[in-house]
Amino acid sequence: MKKTVSRATLGRVPVYLKCLKSLPEDEKYVSATKIATKLKLGDVLVRKDLQAISGEGKPKVGYEKNELIEKLAEYLENVDKRNRAVIVGAGKLGCALLCYGGFKDFGVDIVAAFDNDEKKVGTVVGGKNIYSIDEFEKFCTENEINIGIITVPSAFAQSVCDKMVSCGVKAIWNFGSASLNVPENIIVQQENLALSLAYLNVLITN
Repeated sequence: MKKTVSRATLGRVPVYLKCLKSLPEDEKYVSATKIATKLKLGDVLVRKDLQAISGEGKPKVGYEKNELIEKLAEYLENVDKRNRAVIVGAGKLGCALLCYGGFKDFGVDIVAAFDNDEKKVGTVVGGKNIYSIDEFEKFCTENEINIGIITVPSAFAQSVCDKMVSCGVKAIWNFGSASLNVPENIIVQQENLALSLAYLNVLITN
């Protein structure tokens, strides 16, 4: 069973992995304190993060290094077990997401984008193909797509969402401002870039 951790902890897992893999091969055990020191993080913070995913280390010696690497990598779905994602809406934002390689660090592989603009269909962005929206259902079924990313105008977001749900998508990352109506078993992450920027503006002006 997968453990549930906070978004902040999840964001540090790739950093822990990189740190662990940089240690000497003959170093069998590693403590949370040593990781915290190398990364200049709080000892308690690192210990809680590792405990949430891998359980507690052994008294006085810490964690078996290779075992810890395996557990952290497994939590992120590992390279060969990534959750495949697709984008609907190959505009500037959609293409920017296609080109960003950092999602792979978190076990997610964006494999394609879809659009209804004939000028965009058939092109390649960030090494990923842009397909016609008419091919969406077939592609999702054949490639076991679990995550859908919506970067279309808000007026079209719900119809795209419905199409994703009908194709078996389990989680949706929505960049539109409109709220989505989905079945209870579907996970929705609402991303409001304007609100995030406005919040930063409030912080620096108050």
